[in-house]
Amino acid sequence: MIAPTGMHKLAHPKGEMATARAAAACNTIMVLSFSSNCTIEEVASSCNAIRFYQLYAYQRRDVSAKLVQRAQQNGFKAIVLTADAPKSGRRERDIKNKMVVPKLKNLEGLLSVEVDSEGGSKFEAFTSRTRDPSLNWKDIGWLKSITTLPILIKGVLTAEDGNIVHGRAGKVIFSIDFAARMAVDVGAAGVIVSNHGARQLDYVPASISVLEEVVKAVDGRVPVLFDGGVRRGTDVFKALALGAQAVMIGRPVIYGLAAKGEHGARQVIEMLRNELELTMSLNGCRSIKDITRSYVRTEHERLRSSL
Repeated sequence: MIAPTGMHKLAHPKGEMATARAAAACNTIMVLSFSSNCTIEEVASSCNAIRFYQLYAYQRRDVSAKLVQRAQQNGFKAIVLTADAPKSGRRERDIKNKMVVPKLKNLEGLLSVEVDSEGGSKFEAFTSRTRDPSLNWKDIGWLKSITTLPILIKGVLTAEDGNIVHGRAGKVIFSIDFAARMAVDVGAAGVIVSNHGARQLDYVPASISVLEEVVKAVDGRVPVLFDGGVRRGTDVFKALALGAQAVMIGRPVIYGLAAKGEHGARQVIEMLRNELELTMSLNGCRSIKDITRSYVRTEHERLRSSL
């Protein structure tokens, strides 16, 4: 699947419309980012395909509700709630480069992106001003009440809800370690193991290192998707062997889009698929169902076997 990544027009003039067409041509689901340069409506009309919409919880819940309604009205099949970013991480390159928020067309008429960053990252200032840091488990119920679409929670890195932080007025807010079991208990239709491209918190674990823990915690009740660091078909194979039911790719698609537009993005998807098929063949796997845990040996297992 195509992970939610923002501002594709920084890579190519056609932006998310080109990415959507590439995904459709490869029969691959695309998750459209809230920070896309193309509107929900433009992407929906660009081609016939299955798409999900990625959402943040805004301080103004009417903004979140309006985006969800537009996605549902335009045929999107699921909502992906990113829960590991109640605030933007410290992205020092954005601060150094005085990152300017490009035009976010989905927010036109809903939120202004004009902010005073005092010489720092305007994107960070924008997210700090608009996102709701008091997001809590009860808000999943609110989101379910405004849409019939299934809701997947992105940013899961632990099995238990053991690392919560208390915010204003005693409210509980999410930490970077979002809990798998609780996500299922509150009605999530799926969880996405992701560390937000390792851009939110220093020393956060690699997504692949915690994937199996989350898979075991969920115990088959909902699908577990995986996101982070996928660069080869062998990476896809490893994630599937550790229990993921789908794998999402972010940066590689942007690289392909920047190099050759829609064709480049399509080539990246096809390259990963071909590499996965080759890896399966060389391991004697005739289908995805044949990819089992026995094909992977983790670093912990290697160390244990050497003792």
